[in-house]
Amino acid sequence: MAPSSVKSVRKSRNPDLVRGVGKYSRSKMYHKRGLWAIKAKNGGEFPRHDSNSASPEPAKQNPPKFYPADDVKKPLVNKRKPKPTKLRPSVTPGTVLILLAGRFMGKRVVFLKQLSSGLLLVSGPFKINGVPLRRVNQSYVIATSTKVEISGVNLEKFDDKYFAKEAEKKKKKGEGEFFEAEKEEEKGILQQKKDDQKLVDAPLIKSIEGVPELKSYLAARFSLKSGMKPHELVF
Repeated sequence: MAPSSVKSVRKSRNPDLVRGVGKYSRSKMYHKRGLWAIKAKNGGEFPRHDSNSASPEPAKQNPPKFYPADDVKKPLVNKRKPKPTKLRPSVTPGTVLILLAGRFMGKRVVFLKQLSSGLLLVSGPFKINGVPLRRVNQSYVIATSTKVEISGVNLEKFDDKYFAKEAEKKKKKGEGEFFEAEKEEEKGILQQKKDDQKLVDAPLIKSIEGVPELKSYLAARFSLKSGMKPHELVF
């Protein structure tokens, strides 16, 4: 039978005779603990150990004595990482889309490419149905089975920065020269946008005119009539 493990009780070198009164005096314990030898070894002084920490520890701040009467809400840490928007399989470059919301609701447009923000770059073309180059959300479009050849369209310069609005500068009253200069600058930007629209629409219109009745299809606005069932329609 294995012996039972008994915890060894640590005994003090200076047991108490009465509570608070030790058996040996302070000088006796000085010799008994060997402190004299440690002192003699270090040149008559006890060794000192300096802290190795280079930077001092920051002082602990005591909690406030009073709590605020109203609960102060702490802002939540947003750990969400934005994921790139997935393009629907039915939406491919050159697909004719039907816009479901916005200023051009019901218009048919040609999808050109997806931008880094996830929005779709589309064009009417402007000469056919009045829809310029613009960005739309794919949640507000219906993809059709009709496609247009867009291999000849150059889309390198079009990104989200192209459509961003410039911050308005503060104007001082009574300075007519600044207003005139600003108007000329706006005219230059509008002319540049018009030129970019023509460069994109030229190859698009050429490929659209090569398909019979496609031009009139894009020019017509989509709408539902009485008796039409949207879930049974094939686009």
